[in-house]
Amino acid sequence: MSVYLYFAAVIAALGLGAESISATQDAAGQNPAAPKEPSITFNSVHVDGPYIAMTFDDGPSATLTPKLLDLLAAHHIKATFFVIGENVAEHPEIVARAAREGHEIGNHSWSHPNFGKMSDQGVRSQLQRTDDAIKNATGERPTLMRPPYGSITAGEKRWIHDEFGYRIILWDVDPYDWKRPGPAVVRNRILKETQPGSIVLSHDIHPGTIEAMPSTFDALEAKGFKFVTVSELIRMATPKPSHPSPQPGGNAPTQAVPSPSLVPSPASSPSG
Repeated sequence: MSVYLYFAAVIAALGLGAESISATQDAAGQNPAAPKEPSITFNSVHVDGPYIAMTFDDGPSATLTPKLLDLLAAHHIKATFFVIGENVAEHPEIVARAAREGHEIGNHSWSHPNFGKMSDQGVRSQLQRTDDAIKNATGERPTLMRPPYGSITAGEKRWIHDEFGYRIILWDVDPYDWKRPGPAVVRNRILKETQPGSIVLSHDIHPGTIEAMPSTFDALEAKGFKFVTVSELIRMATPKPSHPSPQPGGNAPTQAVPSPSLVPSPASSPSG
């Protein structure tokens, strides 16, 4: 082989190698990671700012919910109510008032059973009856659902979201107000645990909870928190940074994460 042919062969080989490397890089660039599916379940939400959502379960109460609505109006706070269908049917005017005043209404079942121990048809009936009752009272169907006791299976989450379009809302702050520990304890627990992006659980069927709210709202406002509905909080969601920095109103929050799929044990909180 002549010197000329030898160098021509080397140059050709190098060119093929370069093309091979380039092709590999191109292929890698053409196959990005698949986009992450939207979250269905929320315990909390990562937000850029001191925003939180106050939620109230198990109402409406004929006497206590109107008092809470008066208080929320005085503080210019919008909250989210996860209502029981039986109570909605009995007091539709209270639910209508809450919706009219800008509060969000979510489905919390018809009679507060444990979804994790029920058949799909039983759960479906509980949700549909309550969905209809909310529609009759407010003119709109709910878009959020909170399972009683926070008990729901992974399979139930999927088909409930597929059939009803609901987002499943849990919580990251629980003052255990259902144990009726007293207004001061309820307030202090909420203040201790709440951080930006928190979803705060309470119940508007316990007198102590309503008594706790004036000072609770005052203290939260003093810490710089701003109140939004759950759906508004979700719309504010931002990606969680690798090294989150503290935000006004509290420590850096946890990212919106799926809830455990298992049914809570008997020793766990029956809140919600």
